[in-house]
Amino acid sequence: MKALETRQTIVAAADKLIYERGFEFTSFADIAQVVGISRGNFYYHFKTKDEILDAVIERRILDRAKMLDDWVEAGQSPKHCIANFIRILLMNNQKIRAYGCPIGTLFSELAKLNHPAVSGARDLYDLFRIWLVRRFAEMGRSEDADALAMHILARSQGAASLANAYPQEPFLEQEVKQMLAWLDAVADGATIET
Repeated sequence: MKALETRQTIVAAADKLIYERGFEFTSFADIAQVVGISRGNFYYHFKTKDEILDAVIERRILDRAKMLDDWVEAGQSPKHCIANFIRILLMNNQKIRAYGCPIGTLFSELAKLNHPAVSGARDLYDLFRIWLVRRFAEMGRSEDADALAMHILARSQGAASLANAYPQEPFLEQEVKQMLAWLDAVADGATIET
């Protein structure tokens, strides 16, 4: 059990460092120092930096999937679930302003590096996209569910990016308010240009 706990601690530390510094600028030594283990113990769990990256992506997917599933399992309406998704921007306000979106920044960095794990990072977007499509379909918007899901993804990623660029401005709060108003219109059956 101790080995599993150590591995989970390593992955959690790597996740935080990769988010705050980027994958390219996070080393084995950085992670080992944060966790407080020897390099030998570290290499017992992970042989390469790419193995750590894969574990971080898997952790992010599992964490986000659980969050999304919890909203649905709590019996929240599809509209309420989507509103929760939009409000993630405010729940993570300080981190987004400091480091950007954890999904978007990782995907962008890996894409620039032409890293093989970029497809795993895209799986995070796919998780959100598929989940949003299902919620919009449950709201009676099956025909345009994918377009609506992509609209929310694009708008939330843009809002996170600009909040990171302009951290002192009230931009993020305004965008969330506008996205929630847009969601109200979609729920009321309005024809929406996406």
